[in-house]
Amino acid sequence: MSIVLGCVLGAGLLLIASPFLWPIGQTTASSDGSTATGSPNHLGRRVIAAANSKLAQAGLGRVSPAAVGSVSLVLGVAASSLAEAIVGVRVLSLIAGGAALAVPTLLVGWRGRMRRRANRTVWPDVVDHLVSAVRSGLALPDSVSSLAHVGPIATRGSFARFELEYRATGNFGQCVDTLKSDLADPTADRIMETLRMAREVGGTDLVVVLRSLAGWLRQDTAIRMEVEARQSWILNAARLGVAAPWIILVLLNTRPEAALAYNRPAGMAVILGGLVVSVLAYRIMVRLGRLPEERRWFQ
Repeated sequence: MSIVLGCVLGAGLLLIASPFLWPIGQTTASSDGSTATGSPNHLGRRVIAAANSKLAQAGLGRVSPAAVGSVSLVLGVAASSLAEAIVGVRVLSLIAGGAALAVPTLLVGWRGRMRRRANRTVWPDVVDHLVSAVRSGLALPDSVSSLAHVGPIATRGSFARFELEYRATGNFGQCVDTLKSDLADPTADRIMETLRMAREVGGTDLVVVLRSLAGWLRQDTAIRMEVEARQSWILNAARLGVAAPWIILVLLNTRPEAALAYNRPAGMAVILGGLVVSVLAYRIMVRLGRLPEERRWFQ
């Protein structure tokens, strides 16, 4: 039975990692018998693009999705084996493996949310610096490049790379696209698209638009911080409510008779039912306590 469960776990982990490991469509045989590359796996490409976007938002743009998938596989197998050795309950071992498998993805998402929350307070300052540079008579590329020296510290690295690329290529549109991918933030996308439109179309209202944007960003940040502070107890209650029963279950399974009972079909059904209820309850609580995040419409 243990061998069968191990094979099922390995097959499931392999299926989860397959979009990251084999994103290109398989080769097919043509009518004359030769092999030709088939059409690209569009689903795999979408998955990889979404994963790259999440990594960029977390500040891990240089990390490949395949590396995250490999780490997830190692953690899943290690956690499942460790749980089987300590607790001896097969269902709990599979659950531990699945939870460890999701840890890197959850950490990337958490890091992305924390980075976006931290950067939310610096964008008004970025806009103010841009307004000052534009009013002083600098061209738009020079105004953006100046943020590598006088802008907020959290964003100076990205603007420094923009400055180097613009000096090398002189292509403002291409450099803006690279900067948007590097910052990976919807507010940055909006600012950069405003600058692109002002450079390509022209106009005299750029300073007014940027000042209005800075005021709106400050107001939105203040409201979000107040709401998040008041709703933080919902998230803490969700985490405590989900973790407590599983801690008690692990402690119970340290006794041999309890482990024997949970290895039976009825015990497995109880654990799986509790897993479904815990996941649904936690997701509902998180959904109630989290404000909607702005999407990137100008990638």
